[in-house]
Amino acid sequence: MRPIFNMPGSTAYPLILGMLSGYPVGAKAVCQIYKEGLCTKREAELMLAYTNNSGPLFIIGTVGISMFGSTTIGLILLCTHILASLSVGIIFSKKIGSKYKSLNKDYVKLSRQSVSFSNLGEVLSNSIISSIKTILMIGGFVVIFSVIISILKNSGLLNMIARFLSPLFGNSSFISGTLSGIIELTNGLNAISTIHVKAISTNILLSSFLLGFGGFSVMLQILSVVSKEKLSIKPYIIGKVLQAILATAYTFVVLQIPMFNFNL
Repeated sequence: MRPIFNMPGSTAYPLILGMLSGYPVGAKAVCQIYKEGLCTKREAELMLAYTNNSGPLFIIGTVGISMFGSTTIGLILLCTHILASLSVGIIFSKKIGSKYKSLNKDYVKLSRQSVSFSNLGEVLSNSIISSIKTILMIGGFVVIFSVIISILKNSGLLNMIARFLSPLFGNSSFISGTLSGIIELTNGLNAISTIHVKAISTNILLSSFLLGFGGFSVMLQILSVVSKEKLSIKPYIIGKVLQAILATAYTFVVLQIPMFNFNL
């Protein structure tokens, strides 16, 4: 981790976990190692920008197979998503000093709970309760923002904004889907994948952008996790905007390869 991301070795844990498990597991892992004094506050805040990503199951299974009906598209989106995330990590590594300050006076070193046969039940129950809380939180945010999108659609406000922006960005359906995705990721991706146009590469590029950004719903999920540790979410927002741009650029390059040209 040090040569590439200028981070201590312990930060590999939230990086790998965030890529495999999706939102907001990466943020929870960052908060965990921060509480244990394994990274500084500045490092924890910068890690939030690239350790929180959509999981492979969601990108390949839900977006690629269920929405686009193509495993290949799912794999392309996953690879460019991860590559963009790692690129943000490398860029943000320049913001950290060359010398690592392992502990801060304000840090509280937490004792690790040892697992034995006598307390195995307690450890498992705590893990299950924590997982259920996370699932309910994610579901709650998705429902809330889905309702917001539904209100905007039924009121005609979303279509009004899309028509207003269409002279600048083209197809109003794509604008409406992108705006929905910026608010709540899954709804936006579903809307974009169902738009029937000849150049399906446009659908793929916009999906890549939304996957990189994550949406306001995910942003509030991350905020709800990191606020307990008083970590700033500003680096996360900047990192997600940068990741969205890079993911779109990488996807565009991949789609220029003849074997991945879906417009043929």
